[in-house]
Amino acid sequence: MARMVVLVAVAALAQVAAAVVHPVGGNGAWDTTGNYNAWSLSQKFTQGDSIKFSYPSSHDVVKVTKAGYDACSPANAIASFNDGSTIVKLDAPGKHYFICGIPGHCAAGMKLEVTVVAAAATTKPRNKKAVAPAMPPSVPSPTEETMPAVSSPTGAPAPSASGAASAVAKAAAALATGMAVLAFAM
Repeated sequence: MARMVVLVAVAALAQVAAAVVHPVGGNGAWDTTGNYNAWSLSQKFTQGDSIKFSYPSSHDVVKVTKAGYDACSPANAIASFNDGSTIVKLDAPGKHYFICGIPGHCAAGMKLEVTVVAAAATTKPRNKKAVAPAMPPSVPSPTEETMPAVSSPTGAPAPSASGAASAVAKAAAALATGMAVLAFAM
């Protein structure tokens, strides 16, 4: 049972730590019809995630500075893409700015500001290690043999051992999430 709890906790942490590819605008379409900043505000971008842009040859994707974003100018681009299917890795926390460099397209709405938060693993001081809380030794694992058959006052059947295992799995997932939050806070 302890192994199952550890495996569930590791799986939950892996999901938290996994990088996400965000299709721009929710569907990936990079064109003049999107409201990209409203979409961006509804997302959580974490360091290591990526944004996917899908667009025809009449558009491009230009990563620019804040000044380039405000002026809709690709003049001093950080990076420029025109392959029609661009995935940009968000490798640093902070604000990232994207525009379409085709004249008039940025002004028509093809601009995106993304705020990236630091990944939990990169914000933890390197000299500190996260420690998982220990389970008290006096708490027995719920198994078929140790759980007595008990009826409820309403006459409904008592929870089965597999129901208890499900409760343990949920508790382990909650513990893993708490550990990830704790690691992020360190």
